[in-house]
Amino acid sequence: MKQRSFEKLVTNLDEMTKQYRLLLECVRKEKELLIQSDMEKLNESNATKEQILTKIKNIETSRVNYATELAQVVGANATEPRLLEIAQKIGGAEADKLRSVHSVLELLTKRLIEFNKENATYAESALNTVNSAMDNIKESLMGSKTYQKKGTYQQGYDKSGHLVSKEA
Repeated sequence: MKQRSFEKLVTNLDEMTKQYRLLLECVRKEKELLIQSDMEKLNESNATKEQILTKIKNIETSRVNYATELAQVVGANATEPRLLEIAQKIGGAEADKLRSVHSVLELLTKRLIEFNKENATYAESALNTVNSAMDNIKESLMGSKTYQKKGTYQQGYDKSGHLVSKEA
């Protein structure tokens, strides 16, 4: 029973590791796409990322079940099963495998967080650039506001609203 539960959990964790690596690669590519402002490929990347995240959620659900099962078998906390606690209870080479997988998943998670923070910075910068460009376009379309010699206010209408001057 213990060996079967352990094998199910390890197989699940290996699949989770694979998916996290795919997600990390996707997020790394996303950084380049943000810098290049390639919206078509960025949309494709987002769709791929959503598929990977859906797989990870499904794997995570199974992981909790498998970890709970193994925790019960080895006498660890089955309410909130933790890999390191299970490893401590199980001992030997199996414990080393669980610790190793735990370390890899922890490292992948940290890298994902770092890349996501960088990507958020790039996305925010791109958004600010677009907003500034929109503000500049709005200002050029509104026209200039000037005072006439009489001291009354006049909205400049002869050139406003035109991106290209007729005088050219």
